[in-house]
Formats: sequence, C-alpha cells, structure tokens
Amino acid sequence: MTIVKEGLYYTKSHEWAQVQGDVAKIGISDYAQNEMGDLVFAEAAPAGRRIKAGDPIGAVESVKMASDIYSPVSGEIINSQSGIGDHPEQINADAFGSWFVAIRLSDPAELASLMDAAAYEAFCQAEG
Repeated sequence: MTIVKEGLYYTKSHEWAQVQGDVAKIGISDYAQNEMGDLVFAEAAPAGRRIKAGDPIGAVESVKMASDIYSPVSGEIINSQSGIGDHPEQINADAFGSWFVAIRLSDPAELASLMDAAAYEAFCQAEG
C-alpha cells in the first residue's frame, strides 16, 4: 500500500515538496521508492546551485533501475543532504523523512501547478 502524506505538493515524476515559508524540501514519494525497490545509491545536488523547475537535483538507483530526481520548483539550493548516499536504504524505510535538497523558492506561484495529496493518490492509482 502506497503512503501519500497530506500537506505536501507532488509531481507526476513522483517527487514531493514540503514547503515552509519560502523554502521547499524535496524528496521522492513512497510510490516511487516502492516502484524502484531496494535503493543501492542516492545522491543530492550540492548547495549553492540555482535551478529551474524540472532541473535534475539528484539521482537514485536500485537493482532494478536508475532515475534522476527533478525539482518541482525554481530557486536556489540552500541545503543538500550530501550524506544521503551513505544510507540509501533509509529512503526505502521512510521516503517522507528522507529529503534530498532544500530550495529557497524564487517563484512560489509554481506550487499551483503541483498536485495535492488527493490528486496525487488518484494519479498513482491510475498509473498502477
């Protein structure tokens, strides 16, 4: 059973964004980690980079597949979980507790194009 957490924003490529003020923490959804299986590699982009929505901000790899992680928002990466690759299995254990980067939003209006929990749950059911 896929877990969808309320109060987050979701993308069609299965990233989530938790927004507090003008900062969004970005991770991959429980659906994404379930689809990938046991993760063996993860990396996050370094802090200090300016990015646009849709730019890659990290990557994950399992025994089944590899996937880039894309930013749902534009802004500057102000914090990076550079150690996320030391324990990629933590993402499988707690997808919503394992964020990759924190981004200071340059255009909060972009959040309107993302899905809420109910819309994302319906999207995942339609995919699966």
